[in-house]
Amino acid sequence: MNTHLEQSRFNMIEQQIRPWDVLDPAVLELLNKVPRENFVPPQYLGLAFADLEIPVGHGQVMLAPKLQARITQSLNLKKSDRVLEIGTGTGFMTALMAHLAKHVLSVEIVPELTAEARRNLAALDVDNVSLETGDGVRGWLNAAPFDVIVLTGSMPVLPAELQQQLAVDGRLFAVIGEAPVMEATLIRRVSDQVFRSDMLFETCVPELIGAPQAERFRF
Repeated sequence: MNTHLEQSRFNMIEQQIRPWDVLDPAVLELLNKVPRENFVPPQYLGLAFADLEIPVGHGQVMLAPKLQARITQSLNLKKSDRVLEIGTGTGFMTALMAHLAKHVLSVEIVPELTAEARRNLAALDVDNVSLETGDGVRGWLNAAPFDVIVLTGSMPVLPAELQQQLAVDGRLFAVIGEAPVMEATLIRRVSDQVFRSDMLFETCVPELIGAPQAERFRF
């Protein structure tokens, strides 16, 4: 057991994640159990538990630990939930959610990252996950509806068809807006026609590849 790694993991949880209002015991236990260091590129191993975004190649990043933890907590995942994740990256969020949900379908636009996530998840025997390579910014209609939809990058505007792929009582997490201020938002489908939107916190994260853009007025 690498005591330095374990100390770094402990510090990450106590100094970054708990102070950011992540107090759900199930989520904290997961962060202790799922080895984040296995999901970062080897050259960034020393930063695996740092409070920053880590480049994972192909212009993509792994979100900061406290943000991944806060997203996971806000979804309130249940063992019956079917999850759609848009933006697999190296698969760390996928692994966290897979431990709490019934199944995670994760879509990644960069084939090399899909392959890497597949290796990372297989190494930990995470088997209730399906990985797809493709453009998921408008959802994954042929597998809808989902109980939970998670976007791991931001969008200037949220396409309406994403919400329509939620089951009733389903939750969608998205970071909506443009730099410097974006809003982490949780949308719940209350009934067939009714959606409730709650702004959770302000943040700023990289945009998903191919995200729909806001209409610009032209004079």
